[in-house]
Amino acid sequence: MSSKKKIKVGKLILYVILSFGAIVMVLPFIWTVLSSLKNMGQNFAYPVKIFPDPVVWENYPESLSALPFGRAYWNSFYIAAIVVIFQLLTATMAGYSFAKLKFRGHGVIFVLFLATMMVPSQVTMIPLFLIMEKIGMLGSHMSLILPAALFNAFGVFLMRQFIAGLPDELEEAAIIDGASVPQIFFRIIIPLVKPSMAAFGIFVFLGQWNSFMYPLIFLNKTETFTVPLLLNFFKGTYATDYPLLMAGTVISVVPVLIVYLFFQKQIIQGIAITGMKN
Repeated sequence: MSSKKKIKVGKLILYVILSFGAIVMVLPFIWTVLSSLKNMGQNFAYPVKIFPDPVVWENYPESLSALPFGRAYWNSFYIAAIVVIFQLLTATMAGYSFAKLKFRGHGVIFVLFLATMMVPSQVTMIPLFLIMEKIGMLGSHMSLILPAALFNAFGVFLMRQFIAGLPDELEEAAIIDGASVPQIFFRIIIPLVKPSMAAFGIFVFLGQWNSFMYPLIFLNKTETFTVPLLLNFFKGTYATDYPLLMAGTVISVVPVLIVYLFFQKQIIQGIAITGMKN
């Protein structure tokens, strides 16, 4: 077998594996959409009915009217937006410091910083809960914004990898022209790292939008709930309204899909460029 045929066979096998993986990933979402268009009887029918008959479109307006989704959408959006803005700023600053500013122990500090990624979030939940209670932020959105906005080891690593690959000559030329460190950062570094910032910002937004555990622990009033937390209200003590739950789930996924469809190019470009840096 020639080398060209081997390459074609290898690509074919790769495409088959990736296609299978894509189907496995998208099937749960398709099932959620189909279930949202059924009534309770259809969802529990045996044998299983894959397609709704009849289609129950009323599940969507009923789901929206059953709970204050408008307020929850706003809560999720503005919390995610604030966290994205602050994490972009802090992660890029820290990444620049670790990549370009040489100070004593910066390598050790960077390794220790990355080591925090190995600590499960469940370990820090109770300390964070107690801290938020002590400073009077428990039950408010600040209990979600403050810890997330100030610290993201993955973001620092991502930005550090990208900035480390930028030529040192750019900084040297700016220093010769009399530029200070803040001027170099905001006028030179920021414009050059926009692809990675876009990818990182989208990841942070999606993570915050879909966050369930932290809002469940820190929030205690319905008017402060985010979308994932509000969906939990469709689960009763003895029964769950699955048609409304599935309809609400589909509605909550729409903003995430829109963000990904519009910015998938930036996500791929940012990750690809970062992966090529040393």
